[in-house]
Amino acid sequence: MKPTDIKLHQRSRVLEITFEDESHFTLPVEYLRVYSPSAEVQGHGPGQEVLQIGKEDVNIERNEPIGHYAVRLAFDDNHDSGLYSWEYLYELGATYDDRWQDYLARLEAGGHKRKPAAEF
Repeated sequence: MKPTDIKLHQRSRVLEITFEDESHFTLPVEYLRVYSPSAEVQGHGPGQEVLQIGKEDVNIERNEPIGHYAVRLAFDDNHDSGLYSWEYLYELGATYDDRWQDYLARLEAGGHKRKPAAEF
């Protein structure tokens, strides 16, 4: 599934993406950062994921197309090693509610509190 439109809204910190099947997702930058497909975040195998904390105010500095299959998102916390395939972005959009709740639960279980993101 390929995207037909991608818009980065830096001020509101969301990536808006529409796919060929007309699925439309608005993905917060914080969500994209904490679910980066990089080994730094995902680890090198199941159960090795690294909980990302303090990413409420992160933003995307730039996005770089990678061939016809992915985009590299460069975040302002110097994280830029994740390649987000179209398939992975679609999956992140389709499973947003469950993944976000899982992330919040893992933060709480780890004794971390998510601070409110900065207002504009």
